[in-house]
Amino acid sequence: MRLLAKAEMKKKIKPKIIEEVGFDFHWAEEKVWKLNVPVEGMDIGKLAWHFDIPFWWTENGYYDFKPIWVINEPDKYPERVKRVMSSNLKYPLDIMYWKDRWLLLDVLHRLVKAKMLGFKKVKVRKIPRKFIPLIEK
Repeated sequence: MRLLAKAEMKKKIKPKIIEEVGFDFHWAEEKVWKLNVPVEGMDIGKLAWHFDIPFWWTENGYYDFKPIWVINEPDKYPERVKRVMSSNLKYPLDIMYWKDRWLLLDVLHRLVKAKMLGFKKVKVRKIPRKFIPLIEK
C-alpha cells in the first residue's frame, strides 16, 4: 500500500468566504459563452471586491490564494503574472448579480489583468439569473 501524499489526505473543503459569496450552482463556461447577451462597460471598482477573496488556489492548496497578492506583488508570483497577462481582454467578462453584488462567472484572470494595466472600465455581459437553467452543468 502506497503512502498518500499530504495533499491527497487533506479533504478539500471550501473556505467559508467562498461559500458565502459564491454561486450555489455549477455552470458550464461554454454554455455561458453561447448566450446572446449585450456587452456594456462597467467601472472596475464594482468588481474589485473579487481581488480580496481567495478564488484561486496554489499547487497543493484549495481556494487559498487571493488575486490581490499578484496585483500588489507581481514580482513575487511570476508564473501567476504570466497566466494573468496571457488572458485576452478582447472578450467581455461574464457576470451575474448574486447576493447583492456582481459576481464573475468567467475568467478572473482577465479582471486582474485589466486592474494591473490600469483600466478604469471593463467590458461585461450581465447574465440574467433567469438563464441559470440554460448554463447549469
